[in-house]
This record gives sequence, C-alpha cells and structure tokens, in this order.
Amino acid sequence: MCTVSFLNNNGVVMITSNRDEKVIRPSAIVPRNYKHKGKNMMYPKDSKAGGTWFVMDENGTVLVLLNGGIAKHNVILPYRKSRGLIVLDIISDDSPKDFWKQIDLDNIEPFTLVLYQEKELYELIWDGIEKKSTILDESRNYIWSSVTLYTDPVRKKRSDWFFDFLKDKNEISPLEMLDFHRNTSSEDTQNGLIINRENRMKTLSVTQSVIEQNRGVMKYYDLVKAEDFSTSFIRI
Repeated sequence: MCTVSFLNNNGVVMITSNRDEKVIRPSAIVPRNYKHKGKNMMYPKDSKAGGTWFVMDENGTVLVLLNGGIAKHNVILPYRKSRGLIVLDIISDDSPKDFWKQIDLDNIEPFTLVLYQEKELYELIWDGIEKKSTILDESRNYIWSSVTLYTDPVRKKRSDWFFDFLKDKNEISPLEMLDFHRNTSSEDTQNGLIINRENRMKTLSVTQSVIEQNRGVMKYYDLVKAEDFSTSFIRI
C-alpha cells in the first residue's frame, strides 16, 4: 500500500504493490475469494480493520490503495471508517470509476487509489478536503510511493530506479517485476523498496495482479513469514 507500480507489457498489465506497515499490526489474511454485493473478488485481508489495500474483481478491475494524498498530512483521530473498507465499498459497485464521484469521504484519512478498469487507468486522490481524478495513459508505465513515508526527493529516486530498470527492455515478465519490488536497493533499509525502519515499520508483503486476455492472476508474498503463496485465478 506504499509502493505501487503499473506496467503494460505488450497488452499484459502488471500491477504490483509493496505493503509497508507498523510491525505491531496483526498479520494479514492471505488472498481469498469473497463476494460483496453479488460481485466476486479476491484480496488479502487486513485482519485488524477487515478491509484491504489490493483487490481484483471478477471483471479484471484492480484497485490498489496508497496511504496519503498529495502531501503528508496530520493525522486527526478518530476517522469515521478505515481506508481499506472504503476500497471495498468502491470495488463493490458496478462501476468503481463512477462510484468514486458519489462516495462520501468526509472524515476519512487521505489516500490515493490506483484504479484499472475496462482497460483504463485512473489515479484517484482524496486529500481530506476534495477528490481529484486523473485518467492516465494505460499504455505507459508508472510508479507511486506513499507521501506519508517518502519525501519528494526519495520518491523521485525510487521513480528513477523503476525507469532505469525498464530501460532497454523490450519485454518484462511478472517474475522480473516481482524481483524489482523485492530486491531493489535492498541495502537501503530506510527508503529501498523493502524497508525495515528500526524494526518498527517494515515492508510486510508484496502483492501482484496480472491481467491478460480472459484471466486475472494474483500472487502474494508474505515477507514476514518468508512464505510465497500459490497463484490464484479469477476468470474474467
């Protein structure tokens, strides 16, 4: 939920997310199939609040959460609802991109969403006051780093790592993208893609969806338990 990349590799879309969290937070539940409002979807579940930071539905729509909006904000507790539950509210609608315009986000902590729906890519931001929606070129590649954990210079450096990694490559496999997310600047425990800040804040897991033709694939890697979970499929 704190580093997200989007890659369109000759029509194969790969969305990969690193979840950075306080180590005191309970372990997440590995991805399972769930049904919300009659719609089938798959996601890893936050065992504390019951929401998620990464979800894919039966139509191949993917929604990924990053903490924070445009700039680092002051936390003003209590908030009305967790951001992970807001993710489920949005993905459960028939058209998440349209529901974004309607959903009430008053007293919700700022966040950013990456939404891939019907071969369109959106960046959706709630800054605590207003919503911002940007449609992006889905044929291009992108990386996001959470404004709550990474300064502007660090976010720029991480973006440089991403585009240097892609440079001169005609084709990228999902495994190569996972390797990028798991091993880039591993010696930099403060700002590398896998962080460990004084054993208080760590990268806990990496989640990836691959959307290709008539199927979506989700992979999930628990970095705390050092376990790689089997690939799961949703027909789309």
